Amino acid sequence: MKEKMPVKAVKTKPPAPAKAATAVTASWKKGRGKLGPLAPLLGSWKAEADSPMGRIKCFRTFTSVLGGNYVELKARWEMPGGRVYEEAAIYGAGGAGQKGTLRFWSFTSDGKRSEGELADVADVHPEGVGFVAEMPAGQARMIYWPSPGGFSWAVEARTKKGWSRFTEHHYVPVSSPFRG
Repeated sequence: MKEKMPVKAVKTKPPAPAKAATAVTASWKKGRGKLGPLAPLLGSWKAEADSPMGRIKCFRTFTSVLGGNYVELKARWEMPGGRVYEEAAIYGAGGAGQKGTLRFWSFTSDGKRSEGELADVADVHPEGVGFVAEMPAGQARMIYWPSPGGFSWAVEARTKKGWSRFTEHHYVPVSSPFRG
């Protein structure tokens, strides 16, 4: 018969939240390599905004995946009346014939998909990170840039006069990651 060994209780601390999601704009520092521009976004974030549909909440979680070769985005929009819109996206360097350019591939709960590539968005903010995509209605871009307590995010459509913004949110860190 085996003798039972005494077990010593050890107090452990819960894991710390992702670094980027707990710091304010002073830490908006892009990392190294092709995925470096996404480093300030890693972690879990929340925005609340007024919209034509009423007050909405949006949660975004950026996670390094597949050995650090890609970044996964899970986004969840909660709208009035219990409606939910979700997005899953993968960010990575290139693809066939893309010369290692940072790109994204996005899939949404309404069955749509889009893909695009890193773009210069210095006209919005000198430290901004943005992507341009060809959509059925024309060219669109999404932009992330540092703002007090977190970051701002916007989507714009290309018009004859330039870029026209149709949505903007301010994200702040959340302590518990996206659940979905």
